[in-house]
Amino acid sequence: MGLLKFIAVGAAIGFGINYITKKGVNGRSILDDITDDAPEWFDKAKAFATEKVEQVVQQSQPKGGY
Repeated sequence: MGLLKFIAVGAAIGFGINYITKKGVNGRSILDDITDDAPEWFDKAKAFATEKVEQVVQQSQPKGGY
């Protein structure tokens, strides 16, 4: 049973790699599109993280009084 699972997982990984690297009608693959958009996603994630850290810092500061 372990060997069958190993073969199935290997085939799925191979198919997935083939699918994301296959060129489409526009001459670009899914992987090409992802790597082109990655810097934009990184900037958005960085801005989101900075915003959330600032919110946490503001909430953790004492407001004064009882």
